[in-house]
Amino acid sequence: MKKMKKIALLVVALMMVFSMVGCSQKTSQEQEGSKQLSKLEQIKADGKLVVGTSASYPPYEFHKEIDGKDEIVGFDIEIAKEIAKDLGVELEIKDMKFEGLLAALNAGKIDIIIAGMTPTEERKASVDFSKVYYVATQSIIVQADKAESFKTMDDLASMVIGVQKGTTQEQIAKDLIPEQQIKGLGRVADVVLELKNGKIDGVLVESPVATAYVKRNADLAVSAINLETGDSGSAIAIKKGGEDLIAEIDKTLDRLIGEGKIDEFVAAATELNDN
Repeated sequence: MKKMKKIALLVVALMMVFSMVGCSQKTSQEQEGSKQLSKLEQIKADGKLVVGTSASYPPYEFHKEIDGKDEIVGFDIEIAKEIAKDLGVELEIKDMKFEGLLAALNAGKIDIIIAGMTPTEERKASVDFSKVYYVATQSIIVQADKAESFKTMDDLASMVIGVQKGTTQEQIAKDLIPEQQIKGLGRVADVVLELKNGKIDGVLVESPVATAYVKRNADLAVSAINLETGDSGSAIAIKKGGEDLIAEIDKTLDRLIGEGKIDEFVAAATELNDN
């Protein structure tokens, strides 16, 4: 009888061991399967592409009331729509401060960044980039009645310049004038308001953005100061390790560039901002 009990206990113990091993193997396989999903596969599995942007940068991305509803529009947004369409997923836009975009990307809160972002070497150290899809020059917005006072690079020495924090323009300003003459804020719209209120002398932004703001504000003008900054253009940022996603994004960008669509998007977004 005791022998039978011992055998029974042994059988039960073995079953528990096999069960634990099986569960362990299953969990390990599930984890392994999860790890094998690339960023592109995750996006397709979720059925959604989450794009981070900073929507105060017309004509790239900006807020616009359409049919009584506030929407985020701009040529970057049109590019995002095309990428989502080619991937066969829905598009979700998250609007945030520009300087927080890279952290949000690396934290997995967004899938990609489309925000007129220049692929600098410093940024490349933390994220990967698509090919450059648009190249723009830099301009300085000034008050229209003071435009004649700011015409050459020498005039920068007496100016307080506003920039959007975390942007290429902030670094350009630091290369041109002392840091104490630079005022950085989270959104371009806030920097422009500082200019309109006479708290700064100029706003450094990309030329299409400068043109867009000037067209909407009769009291502003684009300065004649010619900035030679060696612009490297805008690209889409992706968390490191997303080579397959970059390949698909580049494929869409190649198509849009080849069809002349990006120039069309820029023109349409500029016109939309004017109306």
